[in-house]
Amino acid sequence: MDINNKARVQWACRRGMRELDISIMPFFRFEYDSLNDTDKQVFVRLLESDDPDLFNWLMNHGEPADPELKRMVAMIQQRNQQRGPVAY
Repeated sequence: MDINNKARVQWACRRGMRELDISIMPFFRFEYDSLNDTDKQVFVRLLESDDPDLFNWLMNHGEPADPELKRMVAMIQQRNQQRGPVAY
């Protein structure tokens, strides 16, 4: 997926599981543009993961084996916590 095609990346962020949408959509909306290209690529790679894996990782019920994905999960959690709850 092209990291510069924001509409496509945004579409990939929509997971159909409320818990994932609450974590991923605000991160995309408020943080994606500030990421460097490498982090955008890692974020897109994370979006290619299965929903159950994403759910477990974002809810701290496990972590990705890939260190880059692990770092991205931590970044999403940290930035969402710093920003506080938002309507997506």
